[in-house]
Amino acid sequence: MAIGSKELASKQLDGFDKDRLVEELRKAKEELFNLRFQSATGQLESHGRLRVVKRDIARIYTVLRERELGIRPEVVAPVEEAAPEKAAKKSKKKATESEAETKVAEDDAK
Repeated sequence: MAIGSKELASKQLDGFDKDRLVEELRKAKEELFNLRFQSATGQLESHGRLRVVKRDIARIYTVLRERELGIRPEVVAPVEEAAPEKAAKKSKKKATESEAETKVAEDDAK
């Protein structure tokens, strides 16, 4: 994988069960929405992140479709994250930042 997020490598997606893939897809779509919103308001700092998130979404859709077609085998035992504490701390920080940016954008709109 040359370009993409380090969190969602193809090999790692192979270890996720369907529910986990759907959850990751939901998170990625939510992040893409927030990034597009930031881009529209001129607050986006990293434009490359848009491309990375889009590719992550496409990668998840590909894994789901390949499993549906029987190209990839279904996962028997789902893989757990190696360091959930670090990921949780980062996601809380990002959530707080995005909430603050949304609030600023709403105030500017008024």
